[in-house]
Amino acid sequence: MDVFGLLGNPVGHSLSPPMHEAAYDELGLEARYVTFEPDPADIAAAIDGAEALGITGLNVTIPFKQDVLECVEADELATRIGAVNTIDFTGETPTGHNTDAIGALRALRDHDVTVEDARAVVVGAGGAGRAVAFGLADAGATVAIANRTESTAHDLAAEVPNATGHGLETDELTDLLADADVLVNATSVGMEEDATPVPAEALHGELAVLDAVYRPLETRLLRDAAGVGATTVDGAWMLLYQGVEALERWTGRDAPVDAMNETLRAHL
Repeated sequence: MDVFGLLGNPVGHSLSPPMHEAAYDELGLEARYVTFEPDPADIAAAIDGAEALGITGLNVTIPFKQDVLECVEADELATRIGAVNTIDFTGETPTGHNTDAIGALRALRDHDVTVEDARAVVVGAGGAGRAVAFGLADAGATVAIANRTESTAHDLAAEVPNATGHGLETDELTDLLADADVLVNATSVGMEEDATPVPAEALHGELAVLDAVYRPLETRLLRDAAGVGATTVDGAWMLLYQGVEALERWTGRDAPVDAMNETLRAHL
């Protein structure tokens, strides 16, 4: 039996176990997906233990995405992003990958959004923002990064190809979005309260709007975007496709996307 899992602390809220096990059932794989909550001081020992126990693959979430970089052989994208969210133990040494970037791209493309040559605005320069910004830039988009702390946006923009850094002042954000094709909210705004990082008057019908928040599925940002006729992509799509990418890497098989999506949304 193959064992996969999630490394984080806490992980009790995670939707990954039912989503991945739905895929194993659909594919007829003898596998289980379990969760692990090591002490932050023991993360290196946890990776060594997983390898010794023959675990096939791990997803990684808060607070370990940066810490595990030192414990695995990270690929080029994960190294540039500065975070690993997927570990593959099927080779000679554990390798680290970041599927958040690919998850965002696949979520957009699943909704017929053209990323190549798009003008994108990413709100947030934290872990999710870094992943999305690199993913969009690598796919051929020009990226404007807007962040509450403007200096952080400028620092990230200096690392990302074809990117610029900006603050979150309403006038500046409105100007950025006027000619934008894609908007991604990579902050947690909208998760705990009915709030949005982007004023409704800055949105327009030519935008595609992806909100990385998936609880609730319909955030205020997405309601505002739908109200002006924009294409909307809820955060569960990004969560789904980062899991799809991890499963395909671990198993070498096409993921049963419909089964995973149905199960994921049933648990939201």
